[in-house]
Amino acid sequence: MGLRNPRGISHNQQRLSDILDAHGKFVRGEQGGIPADLAGANLERADLRGANLTGANLRGARLEEANLREAKLTRADLSGAHLRKALLMNCDLTEVNAEGADFSGANASGAEMFRINLAGAKLVGAMIRGSNLRAANFHGADLRKADLTNALVSESNLSEAITKGADLSTSVVRDMKKVAGN
Repeated sequence: MGLRNPRGISHNQQRLSDILDAHGKFVRGEQGGIPADLAGANLERADLRGANLTGANLRGARLEEANLREAKLTRADLSGAHLRKALLMNCDLTEVNAEGADFSGANASGAEMFRINLAGAKLVGAMIRGSNLRAANFHGADLRKADLTNALVSESNLSEAITKGADLSTSVVRDMKKVAGN
């Protein structure tokens, strides 16, 4: 099944495309701007390529298999969101709260993830090659079989993280806190 166009997706009796337009105005400081509240929204397979969701509330949203390539999600709330098999390549996830989110099988290669909070998140089998994860919080995260080759993971907190089978072999991993290898 293909990707869904934002014009054909509704959340709380509003078209997603209208929510995105109003949020864009909010981000730019324009009149009529409203911050996007997409908490719990069903955005499975949504085509959000290049969308600006800076500071948006996506808490608990269902984004399985969504296309978020090159999207800007800086400081967004993705806590508890479902992003299994989502495409997040070259996405900006700077300072995102993704505590407890499920990124299993997602592809976030080349993503900017500086200071992202992934505490308790599931990243099983996720591909995060060449991403900037500097100062990320992975406390208690499940990174089994995740591919972090060529990723910058310096100054990150991996305390109590499950890293069995994760590939950090060519990653820059200086100054990490309590690396767990279980």
